[in-house]
Amino acid sequence: MKEKRVRIFLLRRGMVLALCTLALAAGIFYVTLYPTSRAAAASQRQLPIYSVECKNRLCAISFDAAWGNEDTQLLIDILAKYNVKTTFFVVGDWVDKYPESVKALHDAGHEVMSHSNHHDHYNSLSSSQIISDIKASCDKIEAVTGRCPTLIRCPYGEYDDHVISAVRSLGMEPIQWDVDSLDWKDYDADTIYQRVTSKVQPGSIVLFHNAALHTPEALPRILEYLINDGYTVVPISQLILTGDYTIDHTGRQFPAEPREN
Repeated sequence: MKEKRVRIFLLRRGMVLALCTLALAAGIFYVTLYPTSRAAAASQRQLPIYSVECKNRLCAISFDAAWGNEDTQLLIDILAKYNVKTTFFVVGDWVDKYPESVKALHDAGHEVMSHSNHHDHYNSLSSSQIISDIKASCDKIEAVTGRCPTLIRCPYGEYDDHVISAVRSLGMEPIQWDVDSLDWKDYDADTIYQRVTSKVQPGSIVLFHNAALHTPEALPRILEYLINDGYTVVPISQLILTGDYTIDHTGRQFPAEPREN
């Protein structure tokens, strides 16, 4: 009887040791491979362009136009005073309401790009719905300006992999920003100025809105700062890279590394 108990004890002990060994091996396997798996998953994530790696002191200023139109002509006049060209992302519904402003932006030399057709949440739409929405907005813009947009800023700045894939299937580039003025929160001009000038760097894309309360007051000081600091402000299409490029985990666009022969 005693020998039987010993055998049972040894058997159970052997099973425990075997399970511990398997658990240890699994742990080592996980620790070893997890960083690689996580890196692979990150590299496969679809990202828009937030900023661009560039050697020169270039940056881009952008305005989203979705609702109001009180200050659009004032912004055009301010930008003209400093001989600065920018990019306006406009919603299709906004084009319907203010075609004369869309034409004025284009005639002043600014880029007019898509900000969707109805400013819907793209994450909740199917790929086919997103594509239809973008095409509708681009058709409206092209009808006024004669140029079909090549860039888009997703409504609310929202996106996921299927949104970015849908955008790029149209040969368009999705654009975010790395400097947010937060002018839509109706911050005063000094706060907007400090936010932009403290964060801008070569390759930055700055976000404003065409109908924000204090943007016309802050914009001249910001432009003077950028110009005096050696920056050239260009439309986004002149800032971003074409051809082979990579986008890192922060959304910064880099030239692709030369391939070895």
